[in-house]
Amino acid sequence: MDLDVFVMTHRAEWDRLDHLLRRGRRLTGAEADELVALYQRTATHLSLVQSSAPDPMITGRLTQLVARARSTVTGTRRAGWRDAAHFLTAGFPAAIYGSRHWWVPTAVLSTLLAAIIGWWIGTHPEVQSAIAAPGELRELTRPGGEYETYYSSHPAASFAAQVWTNNAQAAAMCLVLGAFLCLPVLWILFLNMANLGIGIGLMSSAGRLDTFLGLVLPHGLLELTAVFVAAGTGLRLGWTLIDPGPQSRRTAMAQQGRAALGMAMGLALVLFVAGVIEGFVTPSGLPTWARITIGIVAELAFLTYVYVLGRRAALAGDVGDLDASERSADLPTAA
Repeated sequence: MDLDVFVMTHRAEWDRLDHLLRRGRRLTGAEADELVALYQRTATHLSLVQSSAPDPMITGRLTQLVARARSTVTGTRRAGWRDAAHFLTAGFPAAIYGSRHWWVPTAVLSTLLAAIIGWWIGTHPEVQSAIAAPGELRELTRPGGEYETYYSSHPAASFAAQVWTNNAQAAAMCLVLGAFLCLPVLWILFLNMANLGIGIGLMSSAGRLDTFLGLVLPHGLLELTAVFVAAGTGLRLGWTLIDPGPQSRRTAMAQQGRAALGMAMGLALVLFVAGVIEGFVTPSGLPTWARITIGIVAELAFLTYVYVLGRRAALAGDVGDLDASERSADLPTAA
């Protein structure tokens, strides 16, 4: 293809399209039809130039024209309350349900690890002495000690906000760092389970494990579940980088990345609920059984949300990703 002849032949059409796109007033019906036709022809011209004579200047101008025209023709879609409702009732629970094969084993293995660490510390005095001096351990575990006063050391509202921020950051790190071949996620999980195991071990050695569980379980059930979901999603994202399956690596990572972004926003709401429980219920004067019951109810409500609404949405084809009309077209790949 002779590029100079091609440009001379179609320059007037490109200039006319640029003129229509710059119009400050609304287009007439005839002008709108003309813009659509010019947009389609210019898109064809761009394809021809890219495949036959990829000149950077011509390609750049046509790409800009096609992008502006496409935005004008299709319009800009704005998220509304309907999108938010769909996200909360279908997209978010479907994404969690779809990744259950990752976060459920993560939850089981992590809990087992915390229990093993707790047993090891609780049954080995030499390990306890390596953690802190005997006087410091007594201060931690005594009635009214630091483990108990931690939850009431600050005003409930500010404590709940601080807890929510810290947990949301941990969940976000699990989601984002999963792309680095899963290793950072495993390290974050280990640190969280080690901290939990240390508390279990020290309080059990002092004969106060029931008190510790009474403080942790009300908020910890929902809080840890959210962290496990984030970690499982991060691990899934990292594994997609290693094995993208039948899709191209770019397409698979884009799909999982979009789902992970939505999960981050949804889990922030879940962790907000856990933070409210930790700030207002855990340090309250309610009996231990009442506080634990509130935690169990919150956990069961979340699991019902995932396995009822999420399963229903997943069976309907929702995977927590954008609609097909809102994402780039996938290129075909060989199986």
